[in-house]
Amino acid sequence: MKPNTEPIKKIVAKIDAEIRALPVQNAPNMRVVRRKYSAKFRLVEPGFILSLARELLNNYNRRWFAYELIQGHKAASKCLRKPELEELGKGIDSWWTVDSFARTLSGPAWLQGQIADQLILKWARSKDRWWRRAALVSTVALNLRSQGGYGDVRRTLNICRVLAADHDDMVFKALSWALRQLAVHDPNAVRKFLKKYDDVLAARVKYEVNNKLRTGLKTPKRRI
Repeated sequence: MKPNTEPIKKIVAKIDAEIRALPVQNAPNMRVVRRKYSAKFRLVEPGFILSLARELLNNYNRRWFAYELIQGHKAASKCLRKPELEELGKGIDSWWTVDSFARTLSGPAWLQGQIADQLILKWARSKDRWWRRAALVSTVALNLRSQGGYGDVRRTLNICRVLAADHDDMVFKALSWALRQLAVHDPNAVRKFLKKYDDVLAARVKYEVNNKLRTGLKTPKRRI
């Protein structure tokens, strides 16, 4: 790793200007810009990447870009622990900010053993609906083969149990997602969970997860 002497604020202002100059500010176009900077800073110290991310997040509201910049730098992503994650997750307040945080940062960090189960359980018990959703979405990485997930029944269901009776729509939709992802690896464990918590689960959770177990799809297409 090597240090970078270019001022953080100057670099981030340049990144923001490039994003604003895009004809359409969508994920594919912004990812082109992000990949350019990931390549440029491939060999820098992880602390430099985290500083860039903080500046993007705190002063430019470029949350998605900040998260992807960290994800794209292996050493920086391996540095994430409880303090960094809770700092980077501060202000998550919508389904997309939560899912970007949990899919890109907290879930992979949990999968790699960088944070303890207790941190995710703490989020699951939060009064804040968005942190409760983050706990559930973090389980996706444990069960997503493309991210190295291997099917973690114990840790996934530990979080699902805490939130089985939560009927906040942003939470139970994430509960459905967590169970459906786990069903790919252990459908019997998911069936047992549905049976045990049948009295408290939201109807949508039961509908979508049972569809996944029966057909492999969240919502099967209707025959015409």
